[in-house]
Amino acid sequence: MKWFRLAADQGDAPAQFNLGVMYAEGQGVPQDNAQAAEWYRLAADHNHAQAQYNLGLWYAQGEGGSQDYVSAHMWFNLAASRFPASDTRNRSLAVKNRDVMAGKMSSEQVAEAQKLAREWKPK
Repeated sequence: MKWFRLAADQGDAPAQFNLGVMYAEGQGVPQDNAQAAEWYRLAADHNHAQAQYNLGLWYAQGEGGSQDYVSAHMWFNLAASRFPASDTRNRSLAVKNRDVMAGKMSSEQVAEAQKLAREWKPK
């Protein structure tokens, strides 16, 4: 935890993601969805595909608050485009979940999610 935290505070996306997992699952720290979401978001903002995917799941399921299909679609879309081509399993899961979200959304919401994904820039 200490080393992940030091690296995460320096902007290391894999360390930020690992802290998110630790808080989400209560591994070595008390389980805390709000902390998990914060660390996932930091890693996702640094273009970490798995963190983007996990954020999509959180928004889809309403883990950190209310469900937000537009945000879930956006994060799944970003993750699908950022998983390496060799990672067909995770890429396919992201596409599948993005499409499931689209099935629950109006065409306007899908267009908004696509626009947000196009305009998103890593930090």
